[in-house]
Amino acid sequence: MSDRAPQPVERRLPTEESRQLVALVRDIVSKEIAPRAAEEEEAGHFPREVFTLLSESGLLALPYASEYGGGDQPYEVYLQVLEELAAARLTVGLGVSVHSLACHALAGFGTEEQRAARLPAMLAGGLLGAYCLSEPASGSDAASLRTKAVRDGDDWVLTGTKAWITHGGVADFYTVLARTGVDGPRGITAFLVPGDADGLGAAAPEKKMGMKGSPTAQLHFDGVRVGDDRRIGDEGQGFAIALSALDSGRLGIAACAVGVAQAALDEAVGYATGRRQFGRPVADFQGLRFMLADMATRIEAGRSLYLEAARRRDAGLPFSRQAAMAKLFCTDAAMSVTTDAVQVLGGYGYTLDFPVERLMREAKVLQIVEGTNQIQRMVIARHLAGPESR
Repeated sequence: MSDRAPQPVERRLPTEESRQLVALVRDIVSKEIAPRAAEEEEAGHFPREVFTLLSESGLLALPYASEYGGGDQPYEVYLQVLEELAAARLTVGLGVSVHSLACHALAGFGTEEQRAARLPAMLAGGLLGAYCLSEPASGSDAASLRTKAVRDGDDWVLTGTKAWITHGGVADFYTVLARTGVDGPRGITAFLVPGDADGLGAAAPEKKMGMKGSPTAQLHFDGVRVGDDRRIGDEGQGFAIALSALDSGRLGIAACAVGVAQAALDEAVGYATGRRQFGRPVADFQGLRFMLADMATRIEAGRSLYLEAARRRDAGLPFSRQAAMAKLFCTDAAMSVTTDAVQVLGGYGYTLDFPVERLMREAKVLQIVEGTNQIQRMVIARHLAGPESR
């Protein structure tokens, strides 16, 4: 409709290698992801073949050490790759973020023997991971989880149910947080559970308003037995490991949110400059021009916020507060921008003929996953004013 094709995001990347990496991602997106995104999402097709291609291309392991098959890339680069993937299809961008989250515990807290034995296959061996923290009665209050792991000789036996698991039922491995001791955060331990373990089963995927191609399911642990060599970190250290992973994971969600918002803005600009009413493009009308300007400003602000948090992480500085701010702002911005994009397209925006309605539905979940935005506000406030009085 418009001859104004969307321009690629201008990125400030630190090295020539990272610039070539983003060019590779854009090539894969244009050929393998974007052309089929709308059709496959509507059909609920999980693109496992895309994740296999990303693994073969080294794109599932970017922020991890090369000695274990990783890409040795800073978070500043990794997150911009996520943004590019999410702009094409959130199922893919969020899936890469979840896989990286699932590898975090072993990479950061496993023994040298554990990392050497298992991390290369997890990072670059075509495997796909999932992260198991939430439960049916334990969401925002993650420290109240009830899934149990009981010691039996040299093994652990896991029993319980996990909920809202992205890649549930299709993942090759699961990082699982289970209770091994007292109530509360000090009684939780992390385990690495193979996807084909006896006693591990998945319920039917949830029927969701968006991200229909990404399976989200409950996992049932019915006496799942794993060796002590699959315990990650010390007994009782699991909740600290989980929080460490979530700080990084929230940056992944922020980057994905900016990608979704950027895709919606590109569609809105293309439509507004091509659609004519009253004898001129609707983009000539000040009401729409101001709306597009506000959308673009929110996206730029969100991108700057998540990149600053990533650079702090890369420099070894505390970044928990900045990660919460980035997750909060970027996902709220994505919801606002995608809603405005539907409005710019008018009636067409409400139809399946244009992608903005899908982007709006997908943006909503980003305000919920990996800590609702109400939880992010609590995290930020605690950094500012200290813990709440009891």
